[in-house]
Amino acid sequence: MQKFLPLFPLNLVVYPMEALNLHIFEPRYRELINECLEKGTTFGIPTFMDGKLPGFGTEVKIVTLSKRFDDGRMDIKTEGVRTFRIIDFQNPVHQKMYAGGVLEMLPEAETCPTVMIGLIERVKTLYQLLEEENTFDINKAQPYSYQIAHKIGLTLEEEYQLLKMPTEAERQGFLIQHLERVIAVLQEVEKTKEKIRMNGHFKNLDPLNF
Repeated sequence: MQKFLPLFPLNLVVYPMEALNLHIFEPRYRELINECLEKGTTFGIPTFMDGKLPGFGTEVKIVTLSKRFDDGRMDIKTEGVRTFRIIDFQNPVHQKMYAGGVLEMLPEAETCPTVMIGLIERVKTLYQLLEEENTFDINKAQPYSYQIAHKIGLTLEEEYQLLKMPTEAERQGFLIQHLERVIAVLQEVEKTKEKIRMNGHFKNLDPLNF
């Protein structure tokens, strides 16, 4: 399915069903958001990376207009809907200040998909090493891969790579491989920290026979 949407490029990756708070201050985006509020329509956030739009992004709906300032700025709460690929980019849209484009809307994300045990265990290990609370919910409607993607040390490029993957199984496999690398590094750091701690203590050493 194709549709036209106004576009709000950002240097980040937004995932379907993800909550995102935005402060709107540029005139072109104030125009965009005001039109969406008036018409009850959505807009797109394509990822802007390395000085260009590589092509994929997420359709976003406005959940709440939290605050409107006297000078026209706004605070809004949004939520990701579904991913898209840009087919035709227009900057600016005719007689508008903002950009837009014809988009190929990709299939909606699965809700409550099965989560691989290997992924759950690795996330648990990571958060134990970080000494942080693990509050992710495998029963949440948002796919587990999207829940954890911003919180396990992925680079922007890796987050974007994840966005392009069409299935939850593919995304989970990608995250398992990433976590194996991260956990191995953190475990080595823990070993180094333990050696540093031990070097300041008195040691009972057995005499060597030679």
